[in-house]
Amino acid sequence: MDMRERISAALKGAMKTREAARLSTLRLINAAIKDKDIELKGASGDSVVGDAEVMAILARMVKQRQESARAYEEGGRLDLAERERLEIGVIEEFLPRQLSEDEVRDAVDRTIADTGASSIRDMGKVMGALKSKYAGQMDFGSVGPMVKERLG
Repeated sequence: MDMRERISAALKGAMKTREAARLSTLRLINAAIKDKDIELKGASGDSVVGDAEVMAILARMVKQRQESARAYEEGGRLDLAERERLEIGVIEEFLPRQLSEDEVRDAVDRTIADTGASSIRDMGKVMGALKSKYAGQMDFGSVGPMVKERLG
């Protein structure tokens, strides 16, 4: 079952069980995917977003909500921060398990060795290999500095 089918099945289930918060989040996911479909249709004529792109959309949505939750907490709006966390939980159901910090370090070291990277000039090659193999499983914003440190 591809990502779209999983999301659609979850949406139907949330409608049947009348889970309003879950349903709202699933509708947001569907809207984001459809927006990307429309964007691609205009650009290349190919209007189907694949699983890899859906995972990238979901990862962006999680990151946005994490930032919002932090901002709400700093502003004293704990009710809104909690709602953001609930949405994160629903979105993460469709993402692969996130790697632990140790697993990320091991993956970075292995990828550097596999690609034969030896200097900071090879950072793009290493990051590309990591993104293709571990999409949705690690935060590449924090992985970049780790790769830079190891190559630098």
